Amino acid sequence: MDATQADRSGSLNPPASRSTPSSSPSTSAAGGALAGKLLLLLALLGFVASTWLVGWRQGLLWCVGVGLGYALAAGSFGFTTGWRVWITHRDPTGLLAQFFAIAVCMVLSVPLLAAHPELQGADGPLSWSLVIGSFVFGASMQIADGCGSGTLYKAGLGHPVSMLVLPAFVMGSFAGSAQLPAWLALGSLPAVSLVQHLGAVRTLALQLGVLGVLAALLWRLRDPHSPRRWKGRGVWIAGAALGLLGAANLVVAGQPWGIVYGLGLWGAKIVQALGVNLSHNAFYGLPVQQAQLHASVLADNTSMTDLGMLFGALMAAQRARKLSPRVSLPLRGWVASVVAGLLMGYSSRLAFGCNVGAYFSGIATGSLHGWVWFACAFAGSLLGVRLRSRLGVGGRP
Repeated sequence: MDATQADRSGSLNPPASRSTPSSSPSTSAAGGALAGKLLLLLALLGFVASTWLVGWRQGLLWCVGVGLGYALAAGSFGFTTGWRVWITHRDPTGLLAQFFAIAVCMVLSVPLLAAHPELQGADGPLSWSLVIGSFVFGASMQIADGCGSGTLYKAGLGHPVSMLVLPAFVMGSFAGSAQLPAWLALGSLPAVSLVQHLGAVRTLALQLGVLGVLAALLWRLRDPHSPRRWKGRGVWIAGAALGLLGAANLVVAGQPWGIVYGLGLWGAKIVQALGVNLSHNAFYGLPVQQAQLHASVLADNTSMTDLGMLFGALMAAQRARKLSPRVSLPLRGWVASVVAGLLMGYSSRLAFGCNVGAYFSGIATGSLHGWVWFACAFAGSLLGVRLRSRLGVGGRP
């Protein structure tokens, strides 16, 4: 059973109503419709409030985030699960859907970056911290059963494990940011933007070609008799939506879709509220970071999409009546999940992003570090999948 309690079709479709002595199907449907309208109204109010308080950009980013969270939850689009199902069952559907989403975003984003130098790609330096951080993240996300996006949208679904992992991720991300300069001192090479070095056409041809070769290899090595995790078009529709919304994020924010920086900023604000002075920290003491710490969280682009994702997932879960799924884990499983959340947050800052900021947006905007991240994180996932059962979380697929 999937951690999001999605059905085998790969989408959160409402189950058939069951009549009970206390409620009829029509009463239940009416109540669900009313709750759905209320959530839609709240989403619109969120747009109005953020636009009024901060500006049009933040209001639009709230809408982008709501769409991203809804697509992830409604399509059960899991980066972590897609990798794990391939490793354990040789079902490539999840990975192929990820490649499709990246390709959609890339086809739109790369020409935009080439034509508009003011836009910023997800360029990260090629450093030891990238290699180490992405490997640790890949292992940790399999234990926690969710990467950055997966943790956010499952927390929006009310998933107990993800709701516990999210605050651990937040504090881990803060700690990783605070110590990032020390890790970079171990050695790094400058970021490599394929768009700047090769141009838009060659970048698209090269990266689409690599994705095509990887997809063909996965298809050739698939197990045709393996039980399929995803059926139907839900995951592909979600992939198309993620690609389009990822490109929209680039246009609206001037930067690619990301998750981790916003979570680390939340952690820094919590620490600062507890009386800790961060002005002397090598990272948070920088003028730009100090400005963020003293500004409203709504002024941060990444925080807006993160908050929107939580709400979008809640909307999808309410529509499918899949809120707060039950989870049964031994104590060591809960402890392992929290520790994995801390490691995910910490390592994602070392690696300049998670599955979204580094892998999805990195490759989609032509950053070489996105490919390095993918290779190292996948290697880490091979280890993480093997550790799941030993740590008491193997019951989650």
